[in-house]
Amino acid sequence: MTALLGVAMLAVVAAAVVLPRLPDAVRDLALPLAHADIIRVQAADKDLDPSLVAAIIYAESRFRDVTSHAGARGLMQITPATARYIAQLSGGTAFEQGDLATPKINISYGAFYLRYLLQRYGDNTVLALAAYNGGEGNVDRWIAEARTSEQAFDRSQIRFAETRAYVDRVLDARTKYRNRYSRELGL
Repeated sequence: MTALLGVAMLAVVAAAVVLPRLPDAVRDLALPLAHADIIRVQAADKDLDPSLVAAIIYAESRFRDVTSHAGARGLMQITPATARYIAQLSGGTAFEQGDLATPKINISYGAFYLRYLLQRYGDNTVLALAAYNGGEGNVDRWIAEARTSEQAFDRSQIRFAETRAYVDRVLDARTKYRNRYSRELGL
């Protein structure tokens, strides 16, 4: 009976310690955030919304260093070809493919590319995200098709269902990161 009472007391103490932290644990599983310090620095350096950078990382890799079937690497899922392009645009000369596994370099490259896309598409976040996922050439073609039909480009003209879903996923995640991690992201 004493052992049973001891186990019950231990369960009560464990519940008192664990239960208050449960919402944070669930949040961290459902909407993880890692490398907030790197995200803040890179976003500030490139005049980006840190919640947008975090949302792209979430959509691309869920904050895990993975390699896609297309060879995209790291948190922001940058292909070696895109990384070489970014290195060329930024004046970098010492790029090595293995660098994409380093969070600081991967986030720096991804943030640079996002800033480049935003500038290229007149700060239109939808177009920049579509290009990040579906490629600049495709977005340029969709814009040209919209102009030919004398329409303003909108999200529905993104021809790839996967890219439309990606844009929606990133925009939704950006709102969630703003709400849940404003302090961590320096918002």
